Amino acid sequence: MSVIVKICGLATEAGLDAALACGADMAGFVFFDRSPRHISLELAAKLGRRAARRTCKVLVTVDASDALLTAAIKALDPGLLQLHGSETPERVAAIRARFALPVMKAIGILEEADLALVPVFDGVADFLLFDAKPPGAIGRPGGSGTSFDWSLLGVIETKKPWLLAGGLDASNVADALALTHAPGVDVSSGVENAPGVKDRDKIAAFTAAVRGTGKKHGPSARNG
Repeated sequence: MSVIVKICGLATEAGLDAALACGADMAGFVFFDRSPRHISLELAAKLGRRAARRTCKVLVTVDASDALLTAAIKALDPGLLQLHGSETPERVAAIRARFALPVMKAIGILEEADLALVPVFDGVADFLLFDAKPPGAIGRPGGSGTSFDWSLLGVIETKKPWLLAGGLDASNVADALALTHAPGVDVSSGVENAPGVKDRDKIAAFTAAVRGTGKKHGPSARNG
């Protein structure tokens, strides 16, 4: 199967349409009010209807309450929940059970010691996402446009599929895939003109760069 392409932080109809036109496997919608890509429940419902079943809609939250998850799921009708905060394995399992949706758990990577969390979450999540740990002052756990030492992932072994994130764009994603053999990639700031403002040409170039690698080991994720 082809490498999974996830375009995250979609906040406009134009950005969503660009991701859909390029055949993105996953489209991420952020519900975190400290993010420049945060969307309202009303906008989520509108974009969710527009996406329909043409991609896997991913609800991205950070240490969200059950109340927020309930409201956001009702609005977006996602196929996947992405937990991008400091959620514990127990919280991940509880969310997965309560909402009966597959879960992707993000793990921030800066140094090899951070990989200790991989087997912990590999046992409770359906997908893993490896992202760069952002600078402490940024106030949010993702979308910073920074990368980490991808060679650290050379020692990991997982039962579940995983996505690489952090500082990816059309100019470096092929190198990242060659080094990590990631089953999927996740991009946000790397296809933007400004925080939250996606660029159609950058999305197209990123997707083309991924598809041009000829890699065929990523699992399909187009499930709603």
